[in-house]
Amino acid sequence: MSTFWHWYITIITIGTIAVTVWFLIWSSRIKVDAAQEDDGSETTGHVWDGDLKELNNPLPRWWMGLFWITIVFSVVYLILYPGLGRFQGVLGWSQESQYEQEMEVARASFEQRYAALGALELEQLASNPEAVEIGRNLYAHNCSTCHGSDARGAVGYPNLTDDHWIWGDQPQQVLTSIVNGRQAAMPGWGAVLGDEGVLETAIFVQQLAGESVDPAMAAAGEEHYNQVCLACHGPQGKGNPILGAPNLTSGVYTYGGDLDTLQYTIRNGRAGVMPAQLDLIGETRSRLVTAYILSLHDE
Repeated sequence: MSTFWHWYITIITIGTIAVTVWFLIWSSRIKVDAAQEDDGSETTGHVWDGDLKELNNPLPRWWMGLFWITIVFSVVYLILYPGLGRFQGVLGWSQESQYEQEMEVARASFEQRYAALGALELEQLASNPEAVEIGRNLYAHNCSTCHGSDARGAVGYPNLTDDHWIWGDQPQQVLTSIVNGRQAAMPGWGAVLGDEGVLETAIFVQQLAGESVDPAMAAAGEEHYNQVCLACHGPQGKGNPILGAPNLTSGVYTYGGDLDTLQYTIRNGRAGVMPAQLDLIGETRSRLVTAYILSLHDE
């Protein structure tokens, strides 16, 4: 990257301080030919409106002292902290490091305050009103953007309120999804199956979900399914939570179940990502969010 802006900011900042110092020194050495008045005061000789005279009074020493203190403070600050382009200051301070420190303090405080709740089993947390309430607030701040404020999901984001779970619905499986995240790995089969094969396979998937389809097309699609889909989704299409392969017989689809969408999924694959939350919200918060999600199935 260009160093232009680094030097631009550095030169202007240092130049401004230098000019200010020069001006203070220069102005303090100016000699004025003062005129002595009858009352003993001195004037510069400038007169306005006939009788308004400019007195020859220098700035008070305390005022000048404030100027010099400001300059000294500026120099010390620019040595210790960032302010001169890319120079980070001898203390190495940054907004990012301060943020991380403050977040660590807040995280430790939260963990200490809710240590008792964090020690409960997930099933116990899911039936604890306080834990569920805290988990609901944490969900709203960290999860609702993708899964919705009502946790019913959206296109590409699973519904967390139903009984269809891609990675498993057991408490520990849900916690693992939140803590470690998930990475979908549905490969695209367009190059292998061709357009006709993709269509036939999509129709067979619809048949697995109980839809009325063309039997001949579905039979052809079943052959393709057995070749490229069975290993993950199983011989009956019921999926495999260990692999994150969804149950195709439920008729519930993360990206949509219409024929065009199914063809797109089979042809191009899917690579949805559930980001890991452990580093962001910590273990205790993750357990409380899990408790809230589990509680949704008891409502």
